[in-house]
Amino acid sequence: MMDSELSNTDICRVCRSEGLPDRPLFHPCICTGSIKWIHQECLMQWMRYSRKEYCELCSYRFSFTPIYSPDMPRRLPVKDLAAGLLSSIGTAIKYWLHYTLVAIAWLGIVPLTACRIYRALFAGTVDAILTLPFELLSMENLASDIFQGCFVVTCTLFAFAGLVWLREQILHGGGPDWLQRDNVGVAEDAPPPVLNNNIPEDVEENNGQEAEVAPQGENQGDQQEENEVNGGEDNNWIPMEWDRAAEEITWERLLGLDGSLMFLEHVFWVISLNTLFILIFAYSPYHMGLMTLSLVNMRETASASHFEGLLTTLVGYCTVGLFFVFFHRVAGVLGFYKAKRVLGLCYVVVKVSMLSVVEIGILPLVCGWWLDICSLAMFDASLKDRESSFSAAPGTSIFIHWLIGMVYVYYFASFVLLLREILRPGVLWFLRNFNDPDFSPIQEMIHLPILEHIRKLLISAVIFGSVVLLMLWLPIRILKILLPSFLPYTVSLNSETQVNELSLELLLLQVILPALLEQSHTRIWLKGLVRNWCRAVAWILNIHSYLLGNSDGQSPNEAGQPVANPPEPGAGLGAAHHALLMMEPPSGFQPYERPSFFVARLVGLLILVCVSLVTFSLTALTLPVWLGRRVMALWLVGAPPPGPQIATNSAQTEVKVHELYTAACGLYLCWLSARAVTLVMSWLPQGRAAMISRLKQWCILGLKMMIASTILLGVIPLLFGMLLELVVIVPLRVPIHQTPILFIWQDWALGVLYTKIACAVTMMGPDWFLRAAIERAYRDGIRDMHLSFIFRQLAAPVIISFGLALAVPYVLAYSIVPVFVSNLQMRNLVARRIYPFLLLLGVVGAVVVLQIRQFKKLYEHIKNDKYLVGQRLVNYDHRKAKSQTAT
Repeated sequence: MMDSELSNTDICRVCRSEGLPDRPLFHPCICTGSIKWIHQECLMQWMRYSRKEYCELCSYRFSFTPIYSPDMPRRLPVKDLAAGLLSSIGTAIKYWLHYTLVAIAWLGIVPLTACRIYRALFAGTVDAILTLPFELLSMENLASDIFQGCFVVTCTLFAFAGLVWLREQILHGGGPDWLQRDNVGVAEDAPPPVLNNNIPEDVEENNGQEAEVAPQGENQGDQQEENEVNGGEDNNWIPMEWDRAAEEITWERLLGLDGSLMFLEHVFWVISLNTLFILIFAYSPYHMGLMTLSLVNMRETASASHFEGLLTTLVGYCTVGLFFVFFHRVAGVLGFYKAKRVLGLCYVVVKVSMLSVVEIGILPLVCGWWLDICSLAMFDASLKDRESSFSAAPGTSIFIHWLIGMVYVYYFASFVLLLREILRPGVLWFLRNFNDPDFSPIQEMIHLPILEHIRKLLISAVIFGSVVLLMLWLPIRILKILLPSFLPYTVSLNSETQVNELSLELLLLQVILPALLEQSHTRIWLKGLVRNWCRAVAWILNIHSYLLGNSDGQSPNEAGQPVANPPEPGAGLGAAHHALLMMEPPSGFQPYERPSFFVARLVGLLILVCVSLVTFSLTALTLPVWLGRRVMALWLVGAPPPGPQIATNSAQTEVKVHELYTAACGLYLCWLSARAVTLVMSWLPQGRAAMISRLKQWCILGLKMMIASTILLGVIPLLFGMLLELVVIVPLRVPIHQTPILFIWQDWALGVLYTKIACAVTMMGPDWFLRAAIERAYRDGIRDMHLSFIFRQLAAPVIISFGLALAVPYVLAYSIVPVFVSNLQMRNLVARRIYPFLLLLGVVGAVVVLQIRQFKKLYEHIKNDKYLVGQRLVNYDHRKAKSQTAT
């Protein structure tokens, strides 16, 4: 009987104790049974530990009711409200002043001092250095100096981060072999290490191994003699204190966002480091470059290049690197091993920096210029045109060509990675394997000699240039011979064009290209095309083993075939080169069977590669543009087909459409056709009935997608674009005495961009019905699309909101206002300003509502701060929950 009573007693699920009059049990969540009850003190302790305000089992949020003092008035007196309001205002002013000081220090003082110190140093006069303190306090050109100083500070931060990262790379992968030999020389020259008790390290290790069997008391005694000899110095150093100090340095404390003034010291150190980095990494190399250019009489050539400072600094870095090499050899001859190691490390830093500039900056820039030169005939341009554009805006020209070159190098590397998935390992031995996890370009820059890097850069430049010749220059020449009227491409529009350039550009960038590039089918098709081409060429030339390996890439042992003969000297060179790049044995090389006339077959392979590249490039340059021109001719009703800009004597002028849009349109049509063909080919083996069923399914799916696209990509962007046009663009750009003209196509194209931005902001915002609807529509995708859900939960609320925002001001301006206002000018003024006025009214209303909520929170904060004495846990009402569930 007593056991059953004890088992039915309610206990706390944390401390397993019963409830007492002064410590009652509560049931604050949905949990039932033995875990239903808990003490308030136990729950508060668990909440402080777990930092959760809800139950970990049922996820119900706990609620507390406040307990106020008995003498609390029904309404707070004005005195308490004023005191609390003044305290809140004082706190806000304090934080505002502190954050303003932080912003001025980091966004004003630091970049301003960096810019003016940089300018004073490069002025090259003593007066500039002496007047620097007065220049720092000058208010002239403040905004431009701060902007330029931000660039200087960014460069110094990148230089500092690069040095730290390079140090980690050297510590992780080691330095070059000659630098490791320098370390050996330092170790041999240094005396043997001696401990505090004057015992060599090797002797101490032996004694320590023998002392492991000593009694515990003897070990303790030896330690106490050791402590006396050391004088207790080891006890004063506590590693945990250093770790704790490192943990306390956070970004908030570093930048001053924690409310303290410790950041002023950090500002001083940043200014000092900026000055030091400017002296070391900019001032010194620049003047070394000036000296070098003066010695070789090339200073005037550098001055005429529009980038004198950059070129001079690069020349100075090369000179500094040569000086480091010279003094490194001198230090080795004189036996200064520590200085030799420091000079070697400095040379490694300069070498890696210069190689990074060449590979990331100069090589893509050369590729971009070469692409432009080889494509001049495609746009009916000349070198004089490019020279004039470069003279007009050299920085913009350099950046555009560098960007084009970077895109070319990126896609070239992506295609090489695709080839490595198809070809036999070892075929592309002369190209870097960026997909190898052991490959590190920085480690390669550190370890390989500079002459090896120069050789590889020349090989890369030859490969890139040859591919551009085969895929751009030669096809353009052939195209001008075969189809002389097809070129040049239209890349400039006149004012009479019927299609707005901005609208088409937004349509291209926001709709067509993302839908095309985000599809994984394109890469699969390209990979299949390349694989079939390799199989056909391997069959024609009988080099299947060399090109694809045995059994399409499988090793001979896996395919059950005899092991092939050892590789020829050329193949061994490839394996050795691969091993040299990886700094490991040649693990990625696969042997192959060498047929007769192997060299002639390789020459035939190169010829077929060249012919295939030219053919593919001709197709890519003509087919999408031709299709796009035909589609644009149908789009522009009554206009002649778009074509190249050829002067004619006819009275009818041709409509010019930018070839970027025609090419994108034709490329998208080609992708749709290929996708349709692949789908039909995949249905053929399933039979006629299954094919008809699939066709019906895709027709229904296509119809649903058209309806959803019309609503989501047609109606909503159009309403959004028109609303922003009437609210923002028309009041700002169209004078009051002129009639605004709305371009529906342009409004829709801009509305697509606005809709994408609004969707992104909605997904980053709080949880509400529109975000949940967008997330569900995204999860369902196209195949599981629910039109009813999209229309009711997503499209209808948005369309109703935009429709009311467009219709209500229009009705007010053109139906209600004319009843009370007879002046036409006043009617026009009301009609033109009613949209921004209602927007301003809505913003003011939202601000008022927000301030009312903030005042209520302030009122509760003042009341709780003055009269709150505690909180009491609120029990969950199971009966009320059951009744709500039943109803």
